[in-house]
Amino acid sequence: MLYGRESEQGAVDGLLDAARAGRSGALLLRGEAGIGKTALLDDAVRRAGQSFRVIRAAGVEYEAELPYAGLSLLLAPGLDRLDALPGPQRRALETAFGLADGAEPSGGASGGVSGGVSDRLPGSAPGGPSGGASGGVSDRLLVGLATLALLAELAVEQPLLCVLDDIQWLDRASLDALLLAARRFQAEGIALLLAARTGAGTGTGAGTGVGTAVGGGTDASAGRRLGLPELEVTALAEADAGRLLARRAGPDLPAAVRDRLLAEAAGNPLALTELPVATGPQAHPPGALPLTSRLLIAFHGQVTGLPAATQTLLLVAAAEESGALDVVLPAAAALGIAAEHLAPAEETGLVTVTADRRIAFRHPLLRSAILQRAPHHQKLTVHTAVAGALPEGDRRTWHLALAATAPDAGIADALERTAVRAGRRGGHGGAAAYERAARLTPDRDAATRRLVLAAESATEEGELDRAETLADEAAARTDSVLAHALLDQVRATAHFWRGSYPTAHRLLLDAAGTAIDPSYAARMLFQAFHAAWYAGAEPAAAVLDRLAALPLADGDPLAPLARHLPAAVLPALGRPAAALPPARETADAARRAGAESPVDLVQLCGATLILGRDDETAELGAELIAEARAKGTIGVMPTLQFFHAEAELFHGRHRDAELTATEALGLARDTGQHQWVSQLAALLAYTAALDGRADHCAELAATALATTGPHTAAPAAGLPWAHWALALLDLDLGHGRAGDAADRLHTLTTGPHRHHVSATRAVPDLVEAAVRLGTPERATEPYERFARWAAAADRPWAEALRLRCQALLGPDELAESAYRAALALHGTAHRPFEQARTALLYGEWLRRTRRRTDARPHLRAALETFDRLAAHPWAARARTELSATGTPAPTPSDTPQSPLTPQELQIARLAARGLTNRDIAAQLFLSPRTVAHHLYKAYPKLAITSRTELPTTL
Repeated sequence: MLYGRESEQGAVDGLLDAARAGRSGALLLRGEAGIGKTALLDDAVRRAGQSFRVIRAAGVEYEAELPYAGLSLLLAPGLDRLDALPGPQRRALETAFGLADGAEPSGGASGGVSGGVSDRLPGSAPGGPSGGASGGVSDRLLVGLATLALLAELAVEQPLLCVLDDIQWLDRASLDALLLAARRFQAEGIALLLAARTGAGTGTGAGTGVGTAVGGGTDASAGRRLGLPELEVTALAEADAGRLLARRAGPDLPAAVRDRLLAEAAGNPLALTELPVATGPQAHPPGALPLTSRLLIAFHGQVTGLPAATQTLLLVAAAEESGALDVVLPAAAALGIAAEHLAPAEETGLVTVTADRRIAFRHPLLRSAILQRAPHHQKLTVHTAVAGALPEGDRRTWHLALAATAPDAGIADALERTAVRAGRRGGHGGAAAYERAARLTPDRDAATRRLVLAAESATEEGELDRAETLADEAAARTDSVLAHALLDQVRATAHFWRGSYPTAHRLLLDAAGTAIDPSYAARMLFQAFHAAWYAGAEPAAAVLDRLAALPLADGDPLAPLARHLPAAVLPALGRPAAALPPARETADAARRAGAESPVDLVQLCGATLILGRDDETAELGAELIAEARAKGTIGVMPTLQFFHAEAELFHGRHRDAELTATEALGLARDTGQHQWVSQLAALLAYTAALDGRADHCAELAATALATTGPHTAAPAAGLPWAHWALALLDLDLGHGRAGDAADRLHTLTTGPHRHHVSATRAVPDLVEAAVRLGTPERATEPYERFARWAAAADRPWAEALRLRCQALLGPDELAESAYRAALALHGTAHRPFEQARTALLYGEWLRRTRRRTDARPHLRAALETFDRLAAHPWAARARTELSATGTPAPTPSDTPQSPLTPQELQIARLAARGLTNRDIAAQLFLSPRTVAHHLYKAYPKLAITSRTELPTTL
């Protein structure tokens, strides 16, 4: 029975009721040690009853550095359903759990990882494990998606309750996967209930170097909010505390003792339960020790009274993490302890043996007390015994490392193999394993090489401070030019994610210039170009010059890309135009040479936009996105989808662009790619401005401008697109804010981001705003630069936009010929929105020159296009102009272009193509039940009753 927890039980009941109704949700319970979180979890399992399927696990401190240790324990009951998962997700989960071998780690052209170059450092062993962190974002995302899919499979027959205790000790890879799944919960019937201890500074991890709360990467103990609904579990009220104490200590407890215990426990249920039977705490007046310390002493006092053999067996169980009897008993036997020595602990209620043959401690603090109070030499002996009882693998390696008291080459080699496997699984933990291996490596050069690998892995895992500390330590130990190049790359990556783009650019240029092979220098220069793009046009041009001069062999996989990128971008930065093959030819040549697709081709897809080859971006982007879906290379999808959405937008396919960017934004958030969260939110703000959703536009722009990542103070990556979106609101909603629009656009097109795609394409809007204000001179320099860009782009639509600008800027006697020439070019370019804007401006000009009859067909054509594209502000403007010519304008329709949400429309389109719910779920990374739920909501909105009607409705 729980006292005083009615509010918490109500919140849990709400979670369970939603799952019974087919809705998924999550709840995180937070509170100090002993405050009653575990009791609430137990109560939730009882309240769920037989109507729920229940799976349960807990974080263990010693396993906090073992990737996917907690997740594998939680999902173990569902592994028989892995075949129901889409192929890439199934393979990712099998690899994460060690059920299958992972792919070799590889680095993409965008750089960031060594891809095995570290093996050529001094101290590398011939034939040894391949170092270097993998591009693990895709793998980690796939594991999270697979987690959602498997949980959904487990919830098919009945709702599912997932219970996770002590997530402050959960390994980071497991926690990330569960959080990703929780963020995508919709209509699966899953209840996820978690508990985290606040102020979790007690335990063994800090002393062992393994499994500390922050070092293990879990966010709960580090204080970072996890993005889930939370409930703080607080102390019991005095009356409830008194009732609990009376039940525990009995009615004969002297009043003085009762009052002392109530004061000492301060409403903590565990203290009220354990302190009355403890012998140690009575020597400490209230407040002399922190409550958690007093509870640990109380637990230790209960253990001390047991036989010595039982105490040792409990230490083995506490050190073994999972409590599996198949491991604990053989390890204890190696120490001369038999199974019957467990009985005294069972009789006192300190432990129980569960149905799946595991030793479960009465409370997690009991485990901590046993581990913390054991002598160091005894813990070393126990870890050796546990390692001896485990099969070959990562857990055995960690226990051997914990037992090591001196450098040991064999254990260090095994730890490196563990780190490599962590990279291939896409999980966190590689940095810790490499670092531990370095500490145990007798050879100085080999130890230094492992420190380099640890620094690289820490960067991949987002631990930037740790990465720089390791890099500094490794740099101080070696004169190897290659080592210093790799460490400069680590530092550059840290600076990039902090927004120090000039520093990142400089470090990468220096590293690329050192004595390493041209192929790897090319990878560094690709990464340097990414940094330089945010640093300014001049740094970007400098990187491209270096890349163009790189002596890459013709058969090098990166050679076609290294030649294409300068030819595609330098003319947009004012350099003379060079021969530029179609992007598809370059992509095919790179693939034939061995480039990894789609990873190595991401920058190629984006570069085509810079010089206006939007059609090539649309074609190549669609192909690479489909390839990424099929291969499970999900980490690059937000980048590819951003470029693809830009191309769709520029072609006037506004709704398609919104669908693409909406999905990409969700993926970027799931993978923590803050740069692309900012960019995509800003792009969606622009689409909202186009159809007049002013509040939504402002909200998305604010999100874009506020999303800079946890490590950076630099401007948000989405700033250019966000400013263009806000300027469009000012320019086109008829609120009389042309001045504000002109100010934003002038800053965008003349500032440090003037070379960005959005800034270049915004110049025609600046020209229109400046002319409307009577200050055309403000647009003179940006227009001249745009004219040079249009000539280099050599595309009819680009020349049409230049002619439109020329018509606006004057002289007036040449305006009509410029408008007519622009419309003629628009007619060949299939860009309806820009063609309609030119027609609108031309019609306005004709009306102002009193040629109303001539103006009407152009205004009517513009209005029809704007209505079809749901560009409501532009349609209103065209309608007003048409009415001013003396012709009544058609009444606007009250029916929106599509009554469906972006996700409903995306699902309905796929269903209309004949895909099953399971096929759609695999493609969009949802559960089949969620797909069915969205279709169920879409049918009445479309006034249909079944999916067979979709092809004729959409």
